[in-house]
Amino acid sequence: MHTTPARPPAQGGNQKAPAGASRTRYIILALCFVGLVINYLDRANMSVALPYIDADLGLNLTNTEKGLILGAFFWAYDGMMLIAGWFTDKVGSRRAFTIAAIWWSIFTALTPLARGFWGFFGFRFLLGAGEAPAYPAATKAASRWFPVGERALSTAVIDSGSRVGTVLSLPIVTSLLLVATWHYSFVILGALGIVWALVWYWYYRDPVDHPGANELERQYIADNGGRTEANDDSEAAKIRWSQLFGYRTVWGMMLGFFCLNFVIYFFLTWFPDYLKNARGLNLKELGTLGMLPGLAAVATAWIAGAYADHLIRHGANVTKVRKVVMVGGLLGGAAILPAAFASSIYLALFFLAVSYSSLAIAATGIWSLPADVAPSSRHVASIGGIQNFASNIAGIISPFMFGFLLDMFKGDYTPAFALAAGFAVLGAFSYAFIVGKAEPLPLPASTER
Repeated sequence: MHTTPARPPAQGGNQKAPAGASRTRYIILALCFVGLVINYLDRANMSVALPYIDADLGLNLTNTEKGLILGAFFWAYDGMMLIAGWFTDKVGSRRAFTIAAIWWSIFTALTPLARGFWGFFGFRFLLGAGEAPAYPAATKAASRWFPVGERALSTAVIDSGSRVGTVLSLPIVTSLLLVATWHYSFVILGALGIVWALVWYWYYRDPVDHPGANELERQYIADNGGRTEANDDSEAAKIRWSQLFGYRTVWGMMLGFFCLNFVIYFFLTWFPDYLKNARGLNLKELGTLGMLPGLAAVATAWIAGAYADHLIRHGANVTKVRKVVMVGGLLGGAAILPAAFASSIYLALFFLAVSYSSLAIAATGIWSLPADVAPSSRHVASIGGIQNFASNIAGIISPFMFGFLLDMFKGDYTPAFALAAGFAVLGAFSYAFIVGKAEPLPLPASTER
């Protein structure tokens, strides 16, 4: 049984940064964005390169085997996610993000050493283990640096790093395939990640410790919902990690995010194969037309995040704004199904752009929730890791199910798209009826004053 909230929820109000306040938070935001762009470049690299790796090495992989290689990443990524959230809350975003980036970059660069199915499976597995702290670390950093009235846009920018990284993987990797070999895409992107990790460790600090932030910026963040120790409820901070699983809202977040990622991981894994084999695009077309749904998703998410923040700063109910964004976005994600029946590649790309954009809009609300509902600042990354753990079970299941259904139905994407659309609707239901208010979770009975 839960009691009253551990601390009053931070509502938007009519917030505005005071004149003379520094803007260090935007540099932090840009670094988080770039970090996740690189993170997803390394993650999506294999999706673009795999058909050409298969041909170059003569592996003759089945669709099911390809799905297992693409999904291997998520076995480790998901297995480490719960630990990653807890670890990030313990050591902070600076160290967690740095360790993660160095780890994943090393195993990205080493991928060309693989020579068969199990080699590629193994390197993808190790890559996934290293990437696990990235999102919890970025989410925790944003929760500390951005007040509630700037949270949706900052979240949209950070989360769009996944979209931009996936989109850029198409022209970058295909360009490297055209001028060199697939090996270079892994080595070059691995080196880029190491450089970013060194910059992040050198520059990042929490607001109270950062020399680039002045007192006006620190006070603006603290007074308007930034999640730091300064505005924590002392009793809420004592809530144990295991107790977070006692909340219905947390379980609803896990189910809803699982459903969203079941659909989104089509765009991160099988999308290049769909364009190449189901729609007949050549390498040049793959690197151009293939960018359109991702670009649309980035633009619409930023616009939706900015508008959500505008509404909250002008007094709109935070819970209502978050739920409209999440429920509506997931329902729009079901537009993946009509793409299967589209008569032309352009019509198919339109429906896929609607689906991907809607899911990206939903994600701005989903990634705002950990900072909204965390009982204290010490739980933000933990809740982010918990919901991301559930969501990336879909990363294991979705690539395999797509491959399995493609083998069963001889390359027809319709059954797989129908399954994905069904999960999108289920996710909308979860955010509408299972997830509670976008405010700090109440104290459980065991920590009641």
